[in-house]
Amino acid sequence: MNRLITTVTLAALSIGCASLSRAAAEEPKTTETVNLSSSIADLDQQKAVMGTSVILSQREWERLAAAWGIKDPPKVDFSKEILLVGTWRGAGFKFLNDVKDGNLTTELVGDKEERPGFRYRAVTLRRDGITSFHGKKLPAE
Repeated sequence: MNRLITTVTLAALSIGCASLSRAAAEEPKTTETVNLSSSIADLDQQKAVMGTSVILSQREWERLAAAWGIKDPPKVDFSKEILLVGTWRGAGFKFLNDVKDGNLTTELVGDKEERPGFRYRAVTLRRDGITSFHGKKLPAE
């Protein structure tokens, strides 16, 4: 009986220690450079970004801003930040972000009932420690 208790205890400790050694996911740090959200009536405009995407250059950001009618898009220091963009058909949504081993993963959660047009959200994140997005390597800073 003592051997069984000892074996079970050692097994539990081994599992506990193994889980501690794995890199924990953490939420990326947002910045205040860009924090925009709005609605667009023309559903065809959603083709610019379906679901989630990251923008890595001012030129790309200005192109998207022009397509979506965003006036005077803020300047972003893309050597220090990335721009996370998401679109959603429901009335509202939010990002659930994690960074693990340099990989940024994002899930959108929100209202399931579709509305006319779409909603978008664009936020800047600190680039420190982010090397890929959903497993796809990002270009060097």
